[in-house]
Formats: sequence, structure tokens, C-alpha cells
Amino acid sequence: MDKKRCEWAEGTFDQYIQYHDQEWGVPNHDDQVHFEFLVLESAQAGLSWSTILKRREGYHKAFANFEAERVAAFDARKINELVENTDIIRNRAKIEAAVNNAKRFLEVQREFGSFDEYLWGFVGHQVKTGYWEQKGAVPATTVESDLLAKDLKKRGFKFLGSTTIYAHMQAVGLVNDHTVDCFRFKELT
Repeated sequence: MDKKRCEWAEGTFDQYIQYHDQEWGVPNHDDQVHFEFLVLESAQAGLSWSTILKRREGYHKAFANFEAERVAAFDARKINELVENTDIIRNRAKIEAAVNNAKRFLEVQREFGSFDEYLWGFVGHQVKTGYWEQKGAVPATTVESDLLAKDLKKRGFKFLGSTTIYAHMQAVGLVNDHTVDCFRFKELT
């Protein structure tokens, strides 16, 4: 018998199902993974997550395996090269934001010891669990994502509004927004 999944993952392509089943909502404490999702989520702005997932490997190659120190050192020549890279979303503003955000990410690491420490502080270092019965009940933003997005903006981050940040919080497990009928809800609660 097939497992019951969140509605958004039903009937999609294998990579999307794998992402739902193995990654989405799993509490993460790895700064490199946090940086990866900041880059991917900001690239998604105005696009579907499936569009980004299909290009994820291209992003890994283009953005130095999401090593923030290396991305922070990207110069104008490298940015121009990325604008021509068909394996990623070739939006100059989003690419420039990723380079800027790498620099800001490193500043946060220096201030807090890790980006993870900073990020998890916005949820009191505990997973927040939603008890949603259907996809439509899951919020697009929360008070926490509003506060985090505002703080990131104050720190100079770009392309990371509250909706994008809430998607990041869901992706890296600060919140468990699997619907209650999804097999992953019980596994992660």
C-alpha cells in the first residue's frame, strides 16, 4: 500500500517525492545545508519549487557546493558566468543576492558561532509543530518568519522575505508542517 503524503507531494515526479519523504521538515543543524536552502529558496521567488529541485545539481556545481566562503568571494566575472549558466535560474539579481547573502551569512556565523544557532533562536531552539488537516490550512508566513525576515533584511540579506523564509523554516525542520495524515508527520513529531 502506498504511503499517504502531504497533498503537495502526491502525484509528482520522483525527485519531488524523495525530497518530501527524506528532507522536508527534518530538523537540520548543518550550516552548509542552511546556506544551500537560503540560496535555493531565494532563487525560487516567483517560481515553483519543482523548477528549483530540477536544477538543484546545477546549483551545487555553480555555487561551489554551497560553501559560503567560496560563494562570498565570487567576483563580477564569476557572476557574469553564472548569468549564462543554463543549469540554474539565470536571474542576475538573484545570483547577486546569493553572493551578497554568502557574505552576510559569514557575518552571522562570526557573531553567533554558527548560522544554525542564530536561526534556531527564532523558534526557541525547538521544532514548532503544526497540526494541519489539509494543505490549505498551512500558513505562508508566521510571526517567527516575519521577525526572522525583518532581522535578515536589517543585516543586509536580499531576496528573503517572510514567505521565502517560512519555506526555509519548513525545509530545514524548524517547523513540522506535514499534514496530520501524512506518514512523515508522525515520524517527525
